[in-house]
Amino acid sequence: MAVMDSLSTPHNIQISEVTCDSFRIAWEMPPQDAGRVTHYFIDLSRKEGGDPNRFKHRDVPTKLVAKAVPLPMAVRGHWFLSPRTEYCVAVQTAVRQPEGGDYLVSDWSQVVEFCTGDYAMVHLQQLLEKAKGASGRMLRFSVFYRNQHPDYFHYVRTVCGGVMYPALKDNSGSHGSPINGTLQGIFFSCNTEFDTGLPPNDSPYGPLRFQIPAGYLLNPSTCLYFADFYCMYTAYHYVILVLAPAGSEGDNFCRSRLPKLDLADNPFLTYSPPQREGEEPVFCHTRDVILEVFFTEPVHLGQGTLVEISGHHQLMSQSTANAKKDPSCKVCNISVGR
Repeated sequence: MAVMDSLSTPHNIQISEVTCDSFRIAWEMPPQDAGRVTHYFIDLSRKEGGDPNRFKHRDVPTKLVAKAVPLPMAVRGHWFLSPRTEYCVAVQTAVRQPEGGDYLVSDWSQVVEFCTGDYAMVHLQQLLEKAKGASGRMLRFSVFYRNQHPDYFHYVRTVCGGVMYPALKDNSGSHGSPINGTLQGIFFSCNTEFDTGLPPNDSPYGPLRFQIPAGYLLNPSTCLYFADFYCMYTAYHYVILVLAPAGSEGDNFCRSRLPKLDLADNPFLTYSPPQREGEEPVFCHTRDVILEVFFTEPVHLGQGTLVEISGHHQLMSQSTANAKKDPSCKVCNISVGR
């Protein structure tokens, strides 16, 4: 084939408008190529270390063959992209030949790396609707609690002046949750046994339990947000909620990233104000999922009590520390990744 028929290699690859499941891609090529290119070949792979240029040879069909369109080209739905994941991408341009349907192709471009984003509000709304479908009837409760080993509370007393300070959220749950590795808080539980109305006697996190009256964390000056819904290859499903005092740094973070819930009317965790003078507010939690409540402010041990629980404390299969979400579960997954 004549040299003048060859195509130049695409260069200056640009990735823009990256979301958790889509991106736009553009590159530069000479006007004489742009006028005759009929197709784009795009190859994408997860970044896994080593030489990222592991793409196919020029005579082997690529992962995506797209008809030439004005650049930047939107890439959505061609691959099952995962949130917060590093990818490598390279492109070829091609001219389809009239005889036999073969392609005249350029060399592969330089490999470009990019990282997909978090779940957007629309994706979290989809996850919220799934979580609503899994929630059941509500049970009353009176305390939030946090289980840990004695060393933890000893450290809080001796080093932190009796204050439990927020820590960065780990990567447990859905990979695309916007709070993973970005929001600081303290995890509390509120689930109770349906037959006693009391917290369970066992925990995978330790034999000491800090209990605090529910109204200290959940009250009219607190904002409640939905952050995640997941499972860990078990029958249990978990919902992560964020509690943040109105106007706080945590509230400001969540306001544009997470769906806000009505304190008095949601299927997970509710506060009902007293109806008459002298009455106490009513606090309820859903029975059919395990709630993990992430409170974004420091909590002093003096606000509650520390008790030893009598059950088993080696239930590590129920620990959610850095737990990975089951990507095959149809109950808690949405179509944009895990």
